[in-house]
Amino acid sequence: MTDRLMECITNPVKCKLLLEIHSQGKATAKQLADIYTDIPQATLYRHLKKMLSDGILQVVEETQVRGTVEKTYSLAHNLSSDIETIVEKNSGELYMQYFMQYFIGFAKQFQEYCHSPNINIKKDMTGFSLSPLYLSDDELTSLITSISQIISAAKSNAPNSERKLRTIGVIVSPAENTDK
Repeated sequence: MTDRLMECITNPVKCKLLLEIHSQGKATAKQLADIYTDIPQATLYRHLKKMLSDGILQVVEETQVRGTVEKTYSLAHNLSSDIETIVEKNSGELYMQYFMQYFIGFAKQFQEYCHSPNINIKKDMTGFSLSPLYLSDDELTSLITSISQIISAAKSNAPNSERKLRTIGVIVSPAENTDK
């Protein structure tokens, strides 16, 4: 499942469809076609069929429309999981599903920003980066604690004319193991 989901995320068309279905909870091919007019209808149906056969999507409703059956799609798996259960079970598969929920939600916000008619990358101070760092466990704990304290302090900021709502995501991942 994880490999097929990753393939959807790395395919621009499938990723658009996945993000929209996730965002809406469910959608028909017609609704998706109305939103993504740049995706040819045959391509859209082909990708939906593949995502359905790969177990990424499921049909949650079928409606008779002028002699044909309109299918309503949703994600086949609930990507939301309880993090404590995941850590307790030490399940890589569940952890990946939880990460996908995080990633898809964040990607959807970023997609909406990128499609905004008022996008101003420099003025809005948006960006992303990766920072491979050599850290001991204690140094990593200290760094994460510092970042958490800074973010916690900013959470109490009240909105005003100078403040914009921003989303900051932090991911800690082991780097590729080069000691193989």
